[in-house]
Amino acid sequence: MIPVYDFVEGSIPLLVSVPHDGRELALGMKERMTAIGLALPDTDWYVRRLYQFAPNLGASVISANYSRYVIDLNRPSTDEELYKGQLFTGLCPSKTFGGEDIYLEGKTVSQSEKQERIEQYWQPYHHKVSTELAQMKEKFGFGLLWDAHSIPSRVPSLFSGTLKILNIGTVDGTSCDHRLTEAVHEFANESEYSAVVDGRFKGGYITRAHGNPDENVHALQLEKAQRAYMYEDTLIYDETAAERFVQCLDTMLSTYVRTAQALY
Repeated sequence: MIPVYDFVEGSIPLLVSVPHDGRELALGMKERMTAIGLALPDTDWYVRRLYQFAPNLGASVISANYSRYVIDLNRPSTDEELYKGQLFTGLCPSKTFGGEDIYLEGKTVSQSEKQERIEQYWQPYHHKVSTELAQMKEKFGFGLLWDAHSIPSRVPSLFSGTLKILNIGTVDGTSCDHRLTEAVHEFANESEYSAVVDGRFKGGYITRAHGNPDENVHALQLEKAQRAYMYEDTLIYDETAAERFVQCLDTMLSTYVRTAQALY
C-alpha cells in the first residue's frame, strides 16, 4: 500500500505541510467516480515540486500522497464548516469546487466509510504534524508550521474576482505571532507578486489546529494563485515562471525562520 504521506526530516524548527497535492485514490474509489472526479480538478498542482528546495534550508517536509477527494486533511474530522457562508465541500467531498459530482449516482461516501478514512488517512497525517512540532519545541524552544497550498486564480464558487498571488493566512492573527506574520508579509508585499494577509483564505484546519503562539508553536498558511508558476488552462508547469516564484518562496520561508530565531 502507498504510504499516507512522505516525510523528509530536517534540522531546523520548520515543518512544511503539503496536504493537497496527492493524486492517489483509496481502493475501490475509481470505479465509483465520474470522469470529472477522476480528473482531480481541485488538486493543489505542483506544490510538492515547488517546495523541493525546502530540505536544503533544513526544513522538514510532510506531503500527503492521497487526493483531497479521499479525505480533506485541511478540514476537521468532525466535518463542521470552517468558512461560514462559503461553499462547503466537506471532509470527504462529493462535489468539485465547480459544483460537479465526484461520484456516480448513489455511490457517495457512507458514514462508516468516512470514519474509516479518518482513521486510515486523516489521523496519521495530523499525528505526525503534532509530533514533529512538539519535538521541535522541545529541542529549539519553538516550532514553525508552513501549510502550503495552491488554487486557480478564479474560482467563482469560492471567491469573486481574481485572487492575489500570495495569500497568507493566520486565522485573524491567532495562529502565529504578529511579528512573524509582519516580517513575511513585508517581504511578500515588496516582491513582484500581489499579497494579502487573512483575506479570503485565513487558514484551514491545519493552521487552526496546530498553531498556538502562546505555546511557542506558530502556523502560517500560504495559498498561492496557480498563475504564478503554471498555465492554469492546460495544467502545464511553467519552468521559467516557477523558477522565479520559488526564489520568492525561499526568501519567505527564510524570513519566517530568521525572524522566529531572533525572538527565541
